[in-house]
Amino acid sequence: MKYIFVAGAPGSKWSSVVKNIYYSSSIDRSDYSEQRTYYHDASGTLQLMHLGAYYDPGMEFGKEFDKLEEFSKEQCENMFDQAFAEDSKGIRIIKSHVFAHKIDFLKKHWPDCAIVLVYRPDDACLGWWVKCGHFDITYPDYAHYYKNLKEMSKQITLQNADILKAVVDYQAEKIANNSLLCWKIKLAQPQHKYLQIYAQDDVEVYLT
Repeated sequence: MKYIFVAGAPGSKWSSVVKNIYYSSSIDRSDYSEQRTYYHDASGTLQLMHLGAYYDPGMEFGKEFDKLEEFSKEQCENMFDQAFAEDSKGIRIIKSHVFAHKIDFLKKHWPDCAIVLVYRPDDACLGWWVKCGHFDITYPDYAHYYKNLKEMSKQITLQNADILKAVVDYQAEKIANNSLLCWKIKLAQPQHKYLQIYAQDDVEVYLT
């Protein structure tokens, strides 16, 4: 398995889901840099929540992910790999909000790669995203593609709808915590301090 694809709407808390498997020794972390981090205190304490590359139209990577189907598998992998060192080892986490609309494409071309779907209701997503910094979030950059709160709300609704559709279409398995997620996709377990019980964080995580 070369990649783990992660889809979740803005405010779905997908960054926490990624963070708590990112420190597995199985993961290629060469996409990390200080410039690709963002701290916020939405939970009550200032924490590092965004880390590693984010892919979406208008962001540093994935500028054409909204039309992924127009590219060959090789071209897509070149885009996926842009954030990583050429000689690095491990499984690469590729996370994009618009992957919510591309599940069929990903399943067809990378059938051996895990797809992690992260879901929270629309209003909860929008409220959390605003609390985390809204358009003042320094990484990734939401301004160009998501534009304003009305457009952000619209995109959250569309992305969540397609995530829930994929859960049904692929009979995705609901996962209780990051330890189980790592076991299911054969990742080395991260340290216990990264244990995340998804229900306690008001988030639903599915694996397909």
